[in-house]
Amino acid sequence: MKKIIVTGCQGQLGQELMRQAQALHWEVIGVNHQSLDITDAEAVHSTIKQLNPDAVVNAAAYTAVDKAETEKALAFAVNRDGPENLAKACSDMDIPLLHYSTDYVFDGRKTTAYVETDSTVPLGVYGESKLAGEQAIADNCEKHLIFRTSWVFSAYGNNFVKTMLRLGAEREVLGIVADQFGKPTSAAEIARISLHILQQPIQNWAIYHLAQPDPISWHGFAQALFQQAREAGRALKLKDIHAITTADYPTPAKRPANSVLDCQCLEQTFKLNIRPWRESLAQVIKELVKQ
Repeated sequence: MKKIIVTGCQGQLGQELMRQAQALHWEVIGVNHQSLDITDAEAVHSTIKQLNPDAVVNAAAYTAVDKAETEKALAFAVNRDGPENLAKACSDMDIPLLHYSTDYVFDGRKTTAYVETDSTVPLGVYGESKLAGEQAIADNCEKHLIFRTSWVFSAYGNNFVKTMLRLGAEREVLGIVADQFGKPTSAAEIARISLHILQQPIQNWAIYHLAQPDPISWHGFAQALFQQAREAGRALKLKDIHAITTADYPTPAKRPANSVLDCQCLEQTFKLNIRPWRESLAQVIKELVKQ
């Protein structure tokens, strides 16, 4: 049996990690900001030393992409300093650290999918802070796995799928950005793969890309989720989804036009297959329709 600490246990990924680890009959200790402030180096070290887990899984993050532009200090505290504290404590205890990063470390100018060795050029504070967290972990803990993921959705927390379903019940017409491409990825699939890998003897400590096939635009993703929602019996007022451009929907933070991640390295290294996002989306919508 494994014993793991999950930070950020009340976020959408944290909740999935907790649920799936418990289903595996692991001893899983969830901590949130109230029970462990990861920006407090002393508290992090003493907690990890006291609990002595087999691994730490860091699902805590500052994820408000637009607010980060005006809350830079907070974004860096949570996304850089917190991971650095965890990395140092895990290194001292010789414990592996699994951490999650983002597709927003890239500028989106590449025309094909991003591989792990591509140059990182974040467009905003959120991406900068997450990249700084990657570097802090790599510098301070040899036994690390960093999974860059993208467009995360689940039945929990705040995410694109839940927002769209709410708006689709309220409005007849929506305008959705059609010139940004990525890979929608469910928290459930991220958790499944993370726990699967933690059950293996790991030697290839590194950064990996973890996102579900296949690439699509936000507009295409919205079309798919509304179709599935209707098939699942969700009542919607929505009649039309207009394709708009990024320029039509200005935001405080710039987004990469292409943040498609190439995940071959992860699949080949750990001999696994990442499930298509449409399968995961169907499961999430089924859960949301029941609520």
